[in-house]
Amino acid sequence: MNRLKTAIVGAGKVAHLHAAALKALPESEFVAVCGRPTAGLRAFAEKYGVQAHTDVGEMIARAGVQAIVVCTPHPGHAAPTVAAARAGVHVLVEKPMASTLEDCDAMLAAAKAGGATIGLVSQRRFYPACRRIRAALDAGRLGTPVLGTATMFGWRDEAYYRSDPWRGSWAGEGGGVLVNQSPHQLDLLLWYMGEVSEVFGYWANLNHPTIEVDDTAVAVVRFRSGGLGNILVSNSQNPGINARVSVHGSNGASIGVQTDGGMMFIPGRSAIADAAFNDLWTIPGEEGMPAKWREEDDALFRSVNPMEHFHRLQIRDFLQSVIAGRPPAVTAEDGRRVVELFTAIYRATRDGVPSRFPLSAK
Repeated sequence: MNRLKTAIVGAGKVAHLHAAALKALPESEFVAVCGRPTAGLRAFAEKYGVQAHTDVGEMIARAGVQAIVVCTPHPGHAAPTVAAARAGVHVLVEKPMASTLEDCDAMLAAAKAGGATIGLVSQRRFYPACRRIRAALDAGRLGTPVLGTATMFGWRDEAYYRSDPWRGSWAGEGGGVLVNQSPHQLDLLLWYMGEVSEVFGYWANLNHPTIEVDDTAVAVVRFRSGGLGNILVSNSQNPGINARVSVHGSNGASIGVQTDGGMMFIPGRSAIADAAFNDLWTIPGEEGMPAKWREEDDALFRSVNPMEHFHRLQIRDFLQSVIAGRPPAVTAEDGRRVVELFTAIYRATRDGVPSRFPLSAK
């Protein structure tokens, strides 16, 4: 087997990025899309020349689907994933994996029962600037990572929340900045720093009175390694400023990446403005490398469609992992860790005490 029959569940804005990849990749035969019976679903199917379905099980049976990408709103990730995985169909889920730990655990159980692979979309792991940090940590060039920070100063206006009826509500979105915008930075922080033992934090809605959910959150993290971390994520800065993840080592060296700058990417509304770059790098003997790397990263950015390119890299890795029988670059367990982290911040705010890991699903 070197090609999989693929499909998408959900025909919204981000689904177009996945469709372009599934249409182009040699590992994929893109055959179907599933969603609510709307004109948008029909238009999506016609654009990409695939079958339109309104039921996941029926789509799998009729189109012979072997792998799907789930692009529904966050609280709707579990149902199609569970249905597909139980049938032995492999699933790549848009971030976050789900809005609750209970949903994550149901998805993992279904994958185990059906012998399916579940992967999680976190395409920033494929940015060269982000991969350099992981490589430096793997090579021990920081000693032990002892301090990690994730910051995101972004902006979402009222028109953004009105653009889809599910945005800005607990029932429709599952949360705010913690659930929707920050999972990329949270995933990178966990990728670099490892497992968490304890979190204390707060969330708030500072300047978005028309929505129910958080637009800002702060947290302090203790990792199992003994390292410490800090999280500050917000949609309350107009215009958006940037998003960054940094790691500081036991040998005194520090490295970091600006993953997003200025007006951050919103599917269907804006493009990626700037290439990610290593904004901090003090490893002895390597202090001059970031300037060279930035030239390389800018050249790559200009040579591709960055909105599609890194999604395509991750989707290809996922399909190749299924074909080869190996784990994908970003696993379901990685996805669950992000959900556990933002759930811990919500619970710490609710209870007024630190959340200790592992968290219970309820």
